[in-house]
Amino acid sequence: MNLASVRIITDQVGHLTDFYERVTGTPARRHTPDFAEIVLPGPGATLAIGGTATVKLFGEGSAEAAANRTLIVEFRVDDVDAEFARLRDTIDEVVQEPTTMPWGNRSLLFRDPDGTLVNLFTPVGAAAIARQQR
Repeated sequence: MNLASVRIITDQVGHLTDFYERVTGTPARRHTPDFAEIVLPGPGATLAIGGTATVKLFGEGSAEAAANRTLIVEFRVDDVDAEFARLRDTIDEVVQEPTTMPWGNRSLLFRDPDGTLVNLFTPVGAAAIARQQR
């Protein structure tokens, strides 16, 4: 089994897609006004963004836009401090400025326009670097 993607449901597909294009530096594939994908290198590294109109295809009420408080979308980056400097004007809500965590990742936490938590991180500790090389 392979993870294919993570999908975020939103009322603002264009706006949220624009945001993640800025964060990732990767242009989205905008298939319809209600569905876009940002495909990053690596297996299963696709962030899909679907409009609330697509929810009825899965079952009415099966997903709710801007209601997430459990998912963290994470991106490994080469230099989290440089990314913070680059994105500072894009981010409306910084949850935690770049901080080295006890497990060895230097992490920046912020919320996307719908409130989903986003983590940009760089392995800096020896154990964290070793985990990423597996």
